[in-house]
Amino acid sequence: MNLATPVENLKYARKNYLPQLKRLGIKTVKDLLWHFPIRYDDWTERGKVKDIRPNEKISLIGKVVSVENQRAFRRRIILTNASIEDETGQINAIWYNQPFLVHTIKPGKLISVSGKVKLDKYGVYLQNPAYEIMKHETLNMEQEKDFKHTAGLIPVYPETEGLTSRYLRFLIKPLLKLSYRVPEFLPQEIIKRQKLYDVKTALSEIHFPSSLDKADQARRRFAFDELFLLQLRALRERKKVQQQKSVLIKFNQEAVKNFVSSLPYDLTGAQKIALWEILKDLEKPWPMNRLLNGDVGSGKTVVAAAAALEVAKSGYQAAIMAPTEVLANQHFQTFSKALKDFEVKIGLITSSGVKGEGISGDIVIGTHSLIQENVSFKNLALVVVDEQHRFGVEQRATLLKKQNNFSAPHLLSMTATPIPRTLALTIYGDLDISVLNEMPKGRTPIETKLIPPEKRKEAHKFIREQVKEGRQVFVICPRIESPDQEKVNSKQSRLYRGSSTESGLTVNSRQLSLKDYLKYEIKAVKAEYEKLSKDIFKDLRVGMLHGKMKPKEKEEIMAKFKNKETDILVATSVIEVGVDVPNATIMMIEGAERFGLAQLHQFRGRVGRGIYKSHCLLFTESPLIGSTRRLEALLKTNDGFKLAEMDLKIRGPGEFTGTKQSGIPDLAMASLADMNLIKQARAEAKLILRNINKYPLILRKLDEFNRNIHFE
Repeated sequence: MNLATPVENLKYARKNYLPQLKRLGIKTVKDLLWHFPIRYDDWTERGKVKDIRPNEKISLIGKVVSVENQRAFRRRIILTNASIEDETGQINAIWYNQPFLVHTIKPGKLISVSGKVKLDKYGVYLQNPAYEIMKHETLNMEQEKDFKHTAGLIPVYPETEGLTSRYLRFLIKPLLKLSYRVPEFLPQEIIKRQKLYDVKTALSEIHFPSSLDKADQARRRFAFDELFLLQLRALRERKKVQQQKSVLIKFNQEAVKNFVSSLPYDLTGAQKIALWEILKDLEKPWPMNRLLNGDVGSGKTVVAAAAALEVAKSGYQAAIMAPTEVLANQHFQTFSKALKDFEVKIGLITSSGVKGEGISGDIVIGTHSLIQENVSFKNLALVVVDEQHRFGVEQRATLLKKQNNFSAPHLLSMTATPIPRTLALTIYGDLDISVLNEMPKGRTPIETKLIPPEKRKEAHKFIREQVKEGRQVFVICPRIESPDQEKVNSKQSRLYRGSSTESGLTVNSRQLSLKDYLKYEIKAVKAEYEKLSKDIFKDLRVGMLHGKMKPKEKEEIMAKFKNKETDILVATSVIEVGVDVPNATIMMIEGAERFGLAQLHQFRGRVGRGIYKSHCLLFTESPLIGSTRRLEALLKTNDGFKLAEMDLKIRGPGEFTGTKQSGIPDLAMASLADMNLIKQARAEAKLILRNINKYPLILRKLDEFNRNIHFE
């Protein structure tokens, strides 16, 4: 038996549990060893029967005197009642609906139990305690070492339906003797410098720790491993990019100066710094690989336009890739208007067709249609990717094939999701980052209000008054409507569990395909549209927008809204990022408690773009766990970067990023709040990268790591 041994080859693994193990991603012995506990039950307090006090936790060892099943009076449950004695007295242990225990817990056997002491009409007893039967009639050191479920710090693992932590402990404990076969991939100098456990000690202490402090140290070791490999991967990718050749674009001071002067407003200090960093990157002989991270409304597009203009004026092409056709059309209009006096050709390519100069433009704007087979650039030098920050190596290679020369294009990614510092160092460690953390002058702060059910009518009246004054309204519908809405507990049905992926998402523990997800979300939008257009605002013009509409239909709906032919636009939670309608001054969000802070802030950023005072109304149905703190944070500040840090603290890293989408393994994810550990891992990765070929074990581990993770 070794680390690669399949789980089904373990002689004590039951075949009927294999599907559940695979559901948890456990296929081999190594997978079992790396299936770490999420917490520990503390059963370290040992005692005798005479020491028992109600409501306390205790572990004790005694002999089974008797055991029987009883049916609870007036309740349809079976109680298994075992009487246990030691030299100081006797106590009952009671288990619920586990009648099979009478075949396991037999009179005369020595038993170890750990549980909470209860006092009620049945007297004083141990309620549903953890237990294990001794092999011998007297306790000895060897038996104590074999304890898996009682009398110590007992691991509680991530579980799935039909598979308990008890069974996982049964599988994992005997395997720890194989930990000496796990190769130590970290050099001894790093282990000593960072004061880390060796891998064998760490495995033993993370599964069955001798103290909580040692469990934390073991967790720190494995978190360091993951962060170290993430940093090494990022730094290696950065080095690969810097070894490629790219077109060197000389700084065209006159063109940039004239463009900035032509704007109807002054650039902020942050915009000037970001633009300067981008222009300096374009002057280098290797490709730029930069992320422009700006809060909503901070002016990312104008920075990208200045960079695209410089490239166009140097005789090369720039491509602007947007995530949706609506946003691509908006960019086309914005760039055409801003650059009309600079003699540059602008084209638009989407699945709906071509506008302007098409592929022959100096600046070509489009969706993912830009990397389709039938699209070919003549001399592409810059790619700007909006709201798709993990635009990867494959897409870059695809664009490289689309031109005649062999120079890699410069890459500028943009996102309006403010990224906390720890996340920036971890997920985006391969990118240089420019931050736009200032708002253009003249922006009026958006007033945000929480609207409980009893204040809805008052809010609707306010909306109607604003519309009569000529303003417009966005309405965002709840994130999802469960297909089992009437069948499941109403509170649970409102909880969104999971994130959309290629394969779908999970709602109420039910896996939905992306198609079903859209179906139910659209159902929610249609229901809201019907309610608003036929009941609450039947005297106003209400429109509807959702992801399943055809691109042309979406474009027409957005055009009507922009042209003030619609008063209220009802949309799904995937409302086009970056859409700019200056006359829209109210953002109404239904079921606001279902969204994270970052997404709520994104929605809020769709208003407040014109000269009128804007409002964000957070409609809530009922307070869910954790939602109150999120919503209160939104009321206190309009600063997206502060909110991102708060969101990370309130919801935790997994919920903040959507664990599956981030590409970050579990322990690294849990350590995103530990800036020191991230910095230490990055520093060690930098040192190793200088002579990485001298470390074959690290290279092997890195290859394995790259196979097992992905980035969006």
